[in-house]
Amino acid sequence: MKEMLRDLGKDIWNVPNLLTMARLAMIPAFIALDLTRHFTSALIVFCLASLTDCLDGFLARKNNQVTNFGKLFDPLADKVMVVSALVCHGIWGYFPWAAIAIVALKELYMVIGSAWMLNHGHVVSANIFGKAATVAFIASLILSFFHEKLPEGLGVQLDVIVLWISVGLALEAAFIYTVESWKAVKADHARSQEKGGSPNAKK
Repeated sequence: MKEMLRDLGKDIWNVPNLLTMARLAMIPAFIALDLTRHFTSALIVFCLASLTDCLDGFLARKNNQVTNFGKLFDPLADKVMVVSALVCHGIWGYFPWAAIAIVALKELYMVIGSAWMLNHGHVVSANIFGKAATVAFIASLILSFFHEKLPEGLGVQLDVIVLWISVGLALEAAFIYTVESWKAVKADHARSQEKGGSPNAKK
């Protein structure tokens, strides 16, 4: 991980990374607009941020511009934006705090887990449940801007229903992430033993 951190500045100035930086800059702008009731402007900023999220990963893979900066800050920007938007709309009473707390704890777990895996030389890619959860979170947040006009099902408005679906998908993604990470660590341990001992063994 130390080597990766040293290399953060390498090849940083490309379009995917600039989009990631732009998304990071949009987070405080979104919070300020949303909390001051400039909801239309906040929605535009959120949609633009979501668009950069789709574009930066696609361009990085297409143009072979995957960098250490992108590996660290692209998912971090996504997590901070989603949690910030959830908290803002929790303050307005649109979303239940229980769902927001679950998401925040899950994201904290993922950040710590990703850092730990990175320290062991692994980057665990997002799985299909994680990608589906991201899409569902974006959908629920966009819908929440129209919270008071949305239809209800069993006394719960549509944006809240989609949010709970998102939470379920996110927890499934975290479970799969944990299993895959554990398998990767076990495989490393097995390889190190085949080569003559634990990687942490004293020489």
